[in-house]
Amino acid sequence: MTEQNTRLGILLMSLTSLVFALQDGISRHLGTDYSVFMVVTIRFWAFAAFVLFLAARQPGGIRAAVRSRYPLLQIARGVLLALEICVVVAAFVRLGLVETHAIFTCYPLLVAALSGPLLGEKVGWRRWTAIGMGFLGIIIILEPGGRVISPYALIPLLGAFMFALYGLLTRYVARGDAPSVTFFWAGIAGAVTITPFGLMHWSPMTPGDWVWMATLCCSSILGHFLMIRALAVAEASAVQPFAYLQLAFIAILGVTFFGETLRPNLVVGAAIVVGAGLFTLWRERIRARQERSA
Repeated sequence: MTEQNTRLGILLMSLTSLVFALQDGISRHLGTDYSVFMVVTIRFWAFAAFVLFLAARQPGGIRAAVRSRYPLLQIARGVLLALEICVVVAAFVRLGLVETHAIFTCYPLLVAALSGPLLGEKVGWRRWTAIGMGFLGIIIILEPGGRVISPYALIPLLGAFMFALYGLLTRYVARGDAPSVTFFWAGIAGAVTITPFGLMHWSPMTPGDWVWMATLCCSSILGHFLMIRALAVAEASAVQPFAYLQLAFIAILGVTFFGETLRPNLVVGAAIVVGAGLFTLWRERIRARQERSA
């Protein structure tokens, strides 16, 4: 991997973070006036169309994309992803963008903590220390004793847990399925899962909000495309830390357009969580290098 490709991967991942932040801002705007199920359903329809388009262009076409060694796990991934997005968008509406993302950023720590019992991976004391520090950051964000903790604060924690399980299932199926197969199943299974709920909660949308909805769908496709390209031109361990830029972009959006505030405990707690997550990613990169050397 050349330095030029790594730099390109970092740029693409940074752009991915910006696009996903804008997507979350639009999701909050639409989720305030319309059913979260409806918004996520339309978004998944666009996602499903995108994965069908990509699969048709791959060798073997859609038939090759459907063939999986783990069809039940692939379906479970799609169901988890669709429901997790609903949970997180609901958190945007109830808590706001900034606080939701500050709590949600603990999901890499959950992945590290669960990778041992679920995937049999070794988690050393350094990563366990980082995991403990990360959850200390979550406690600082929630500020128990300093104020009444909103029950809505549990929503992004639930979303983080669901997304961590989704990530672990993705790691597991990667042992036997190609990334194109995994991506295809996520879009199709997610769309099939969420569509009945979206249709049950359907309501008329104003022309202006249809423009926002179209922008949301396009940003979802663009974000996934940029992420795929970033991971194609550079190692995941090199570009993944730049996904945390999304928290900075979210802070700008939340404060500027939604009137949210950056409480000191939220900033300090989020910094601890991000720092612990970056350390965990760094340790995983070191471990991967050691395994390749061995």
